[in-house]
Amino acid sequence: MNSKQFLDLSAEFAEFKTAAVAILPVPYEGGVTYGAGTARGPDAVINASQHLELYDEMLKAEPFRMGITTLMPLKFPSDLQGLHEAIYRYSKAVIKEDKFVVLLGGDHSISMGYFQALQEKHPLLSVIQLDAHADLRDRYRGNPFSHACIMSRIREVTPHTLQIGIRSMSLDEARRIERENLAVCTMDDYRRGNFDIDAEISRLPDPVYVTVDVDVFDWSVIRSTGTPEPGGFLWDEALHLLQKIFIQKNVAGFDVVELSGDSNDRNSAFAVAKLIYKMLGFKLESAVQQKMMEWPDRPRGSLF
Repeated sequence: MNSKQFLDLSAEFAEFKTAAVAILPVPYEGGVTYGAGTARGPDAVINASQHLELYDEMLKAEPFRMGITTLMPLKFPSDLQGLHEAIYRYSKAVIKEDKFVVLLGGDHSISMGYFQALQEKHPLLSVIQLDAHADLRDRYRGNPFSHACIMSRIREVTPHTLQIGIRSMSLDEARRIERENLAVCTMDDYRRGNFDIDAEISRLPDPVYVTVDVDVFDWSVIRSTGTPEPGGFLWDEALHLLQKIFIQKNVAGFDVVELSGDSNDRNSAFAVAKLIYKMLGFKLESAVQQKMMEWPDRPRGSLF
């Protein structure tokens, strides 16, 4: 266990043996291409989380009661391929303990190792990416493991992907999207209603892995990120979309990446901490709804 716990929970709710959720920090930025600082992201988020209120006004519940433990930051080799292998082994071991794992980055290149470990448990695992960037390059600056290539690496092992919030891509990526008829919802199409998001979410096989690059948000929500883009999701827009995803699909795991830790910007780290807690609340809400279907006479409040 980490000496610093997400939400600063007491031992009763942070004990690894009884917690439903395990947060795995990966303070890595070896795959970045512009601004640095993602190595400081996990620590900034955990520090900020200790100032969150534990009651969720949307869910009218305290999601922390399911138990959330924060693991020690992953020790990793200097090369990206070795990093992926280390994340794969670590997350696989935690998954075997029947934990819902949250990968906390770090830059977006870290997602692959956890995804592969989760896919071993769920062979039909599909992916929903919330991101400003398509991340569909085969290589970037000669590096196939750059954060700009993560969706190319993921699509090598699954064809079931949905990308939302995209507003930055290369010509080659645009041509690939058209050629392969990829499910990519740009921010412009999302806001204009030109993309049937509900139909595309429904088409994905369960379970689903959700990867959130925080540059999907507008700068008014989160500004400290390595490759910022204007015009992203506002806070309520993103929460409503994420709640829909968690209700409609069985989310088996998620990551939140690309926050750049900045001592002059407490707002961004706080927003990311709250985002993670909201997403865990949505996961709990979906589990409650499933149990209500199984036991319709059981009062909702008793499940929290």
